[in-house]
Amino acid sequence: MKILTKTITAIALAGACVVAAPATAQVNGIATSSPEAVILRSQARINAYQQIEQQYAAQIGQVRTLRQEVNALQQSLDTNNDGQLTQVEAQANQGAVTQIQQKEQQIAQISQPIVLAQTYAIEQLINDYNNAQQQVIQQKNIQMMLSPDAIQWAPETVNVTSDIVTALNSRIPTVQITPPAGWRPRQESYATQQAVSQILLGVAQQQAVQAAQQQQQQAAQPTGR
Repeated sequence: MKILTKTITAIALAGACVVAAPATAQVNGIATSSPEAVILRSQARINAYQQIEQQYAAQIGQVRTLRQEVNALQQSLDTNNDGQLTQVEAQANQGAVTQIQQKEQQIAQISQPIVLAQTYAIEQLINDYNNAQQQVIQQKNIQMMLSPDAIQWAPETVNVTSDIVTALNSRIPTVQITPPAGWRPRQESYATQQAVSQILLGVAQQQAVQAAQQQQQQAAQPTGR
């Protein structure tokens, strides 16, 4: 089985059951792990995001509405319905382009406290990630840790991401979501928050597509009498 960071994180977010790895979770001392997947699957991160969703429910609703409006405007610009927006199509409706830019600015402004809270939660986990990783390295006598996307093929037992998640959960069961006054995130923390957001968005879009397909299949089935 190929071990890819995108695959690991997508499975983690989709809520798939993670089978416990056997005691020997490496091959000849070599193991892989995705730091983003560890942060993503951390219970403290999950709980923190749930708290943030509750605290900023109104703002999240506003952002969702604005994104729907942006999507509608973008679709109106795609006059030939090929899913691609050309410069000619954009120039043909500058009014819509201006509205999109304005709404994107609104989204960024409304999202700022949400992103800050998420990044603060993630940075607390990043601060102890190396300790959790070293704990697993020592426990399993790992001699070399590689990124999953650096390997073309390896047995599933080489991936120790779940072990690091367990260690991090034990070390940091909870995190805070309210940063202190004047706090500014490190670039690493912000980049990880962006990566997590992209994965969450991708999984949500995939689930929406699957739900739509299921509805279409159910509608196409003949109704029994």
